[in-house]
Amino acid sequence: MRENSGLPIVPVSFFGMVLGLCGLGGSWRAAHALWGVPAVLGESIMAAGALVWALVLLLYVLKWLLARPAALEELHHPVQSGFVGLAGVATLLVSIGAAPYSRAIAEGLLLAGALFTLGFGVWRTGGMWRGERDPEAATPVMYLPLVAGSFVTGTACGVLGFQDWGQLAFGAGLFSWLAMESVLLNRFQHGSALPPAQRPTLGIQLAPPVVGAVTYLSLTSGGPDIFARALLGYGLLQLLLIARLLPWILRQPLSPAYWAFTFGLTALATATLLLVARGETGVLAMLAPFLLALATGVVALASAHSLWQLASGRLLPPQKRG
Repeated sequence: MRENSGLPIVPVSFFGMVLGLCGLGGSWRAAHALWGVPAVLGESIMAAGALVWALVLLLYVLKWLLARPAALEELHHPVQSGFVGLAGVATLLVSIGAAPYSRAIAEGLLLAGALFTLGFGVWRTGGMWRGERDPEAATPVMYLPLVAGSFVTGTACGVLGFQDWGQLAFGAGLFSWLAMESVLLNRFQHGSALPPAQRPTLGIQLAPPVVGAVTYLSLTSGGPDIFARALLGYGLLQLLLIARLLPWILRQPLSPAYWAFTFGLTALATATLLLVARGETGVLAMLAPFLLALATGVVALASAHSLWQLASGRLLPPQKRG
């Protein structure tokens, strides 16, 4: 079927909305466990994330069935292809959301999400290892297939009690992050400036240390330790660097691309709350409510803007005529 047949051509990056919503749901679940805030807050946000996941997944499958050229173009794009990995990451987050309600459903989603994430991550990274890539194509989107995928796989495994698998996934994510970080910092410091349309992807730069912290805390027990604090410390540094660059990033008008900020912010809030629940009493305990408020505000702003764009018919990119 031609792309102008009426099918909404949904960018695969829209799975990032699921990461922000489910991530915030996890933050409010942690707030419920720590402070006793109403459980309905976290569960409602999780449910919204699951609903968006189901809708985007359906439209993405239809895209492959009815607008295959658009899906293939995205899959082979040097930057956009990284977002394909979010289909698996979003599925893993929905498995975490489902865990308190149905273990069977949660395990099924974990298996599907982990297999897709690993398969796609190996396929895409193996292609990158062949070389002949434009260094200008290096953006924080590189983190999504293997780093985000491995860390969230580890978190889901920890939630469902598969500690050994989770530790393997954590190791895969940790060392993939460290390797890719050096490539990206070299590109940022010595390459040309990111074009305005790609600058919101810098929001992803916050995610690896803090998503990794959530994974680490999901797979361990006991009081706060130096490694968890170190991950959060590096995450806070990334937050300050992003804040310093925000006027430069905001030269790109608000768009769905800014959902890239939400997963890292919600993971930062969640990891801090989890650490406080383990007995953290220092500066992180003081920052915890402010980080939760910041994550909630950014996700609320991104949600409101996307809903406004949807209502005004500007959320989806225009369809190609063919």
